[in-house]
Amino acid sequence: MKDQTMHKPVSRRHFLKTSAAVSAAAMLRSEGLFAAGTERIKLALIGCGGRGNGALKDCLAAAQTLGIETQIVGLADFFKERVKKTAAEHGVPESLCFDGPLSYQKALATDADVALLVTPPIFRPRHFEAAIAAGKHVFMEKPVAVDPPGARKIMEIGQAAAAKKLGVVVGAQRRHQTPYMQTKHAIDAGAIGTLLSGQVWWCMSHLWYAPRQPGESDADYMVRNWVSFTEMSGDHIVEQHFHNLDVANWFLGKTPRQCVGFGGRARRRTGNQFDFFSVDFDYGEGVHIHSMCRQVDGCYNRVAEFFTGTEGTTAGSGPVQPKSGKPVKLPDLGLHENPYVQEHVALLKSIRDGAPVNEAVRAAETNLTALMGRISAYTGQLVRWSDLTDPQSRAPWYNLHLSPTAEDFEKGTVVAPPDEIASIPGKEPS
Repeated sequence: MKDQTMHKPVSRRHFLKTSAAVSAAAMLRSEGLFAAGTERIKLALIGCGGRGNGALKDCLAAAQTLGIETQIVGLADFFKERVKKTAAEHGVPESLCFDGPLSYQKALATDADVALLVTPPIFRPRHFEAAIAAGKHVFMEKPVAVDPPGARKIMEIGQAAAAKKLGVVVGAQRRHQTPYMQTKHAIDAGAIGTLLSGQVWWCMSHLWYAPRQPGESDADYMVRNWVSFTEMSGDHIVEQHFHNLDVANWFLGKTPRQCVGFGGRARRRTGNQFDFFSVDFDYGEGVHIHSMCRQVDGCYNRVAEFFTGTEGTTAGSGPVQPKSGKPVKLPDLGLHENPYVQEHVALLKSIRDGAPVNEAVRAAETNLTALMGRISAYTGQLVRWSDLTDPQSRAPWYNLHLSPTAEDFEKGTVVAPPDEIASIPGKEPS
């Protein structure tokens, strides 16, 4: 019977049409990335939910674009039924399927070249550390942490990955999307002068929620309902609004100095997250970005970014509109039309070319930006960048560890926080 875990490209002309490409492939074979005698990359998927399956398909499409064969050598998820469903879709044998809180270790013990880390964000630092220790190149979804120590851990591991020449790409697809990259090029070229201010939004209806089932354990409930708990996702300002804040940091070329925000809970069911946030991010030198995100049905929705410069304006994905009215010439980047595929193209191509890309630190910086906003809204206090990054700051949030932790899931000691109770900033009037 044919091995159905093998995915062959439609055409290999993209990969073999030049001697330079052949040389690159030979170099990678000699380093053990590809199986002997073929251009093949082995994949391990850790997290077989909706986004995990999407990431796997995106990676397979990227490999096909580059003319690289793929083989799935490991599937892992907290829930067995999810692993079985993914295995059935891709023809992966049962011997390569693992479930439970320690399943990631078994997937990383395979001979995979690339690990796709797509579990709930609470597990990201622990899984990332294990993947780099195992010598795997990594694609991991955003966000990369749910608390400041976790984000700093990602930076530390990212530096270790760079030292080991391992590639790391994070699922911030706007950084791999043609219109956004063209806008960034125009800004850097001075098309709208110096950026002065901006607004970023992720306002939409509520996501899914999973009411607790009779007899369900705390661990199962929290994993199945991870988008409802701050401890699991970081709250939606971290989990979802990450994208817009990432664009702000990217376009400005720096992180905010401080922020003040507010938010609240009015409509959600299950969990302990807020329904909405409004945060002013101060980048210094008079530059402010207003951040707004909301998950409430029946309200005005907008997912976008807008920036004002001394010489014009632009939306995140364009159009770029200089005050002069002079047309802006944008580069033809030749990227894949699907940014979710393109981010995998960037990872695989960088590995093939012998210069692995590493996005860990910049993703952690965006994660910390979002955490600043969440902490400010939860507490009602001004939060500084140094409060989360400088051990000498003595800020109460520097060592803010959310609980339960990833380790608690592995030890079986998970205790879920109570439902329907969220942070309330400030105090009652006297």
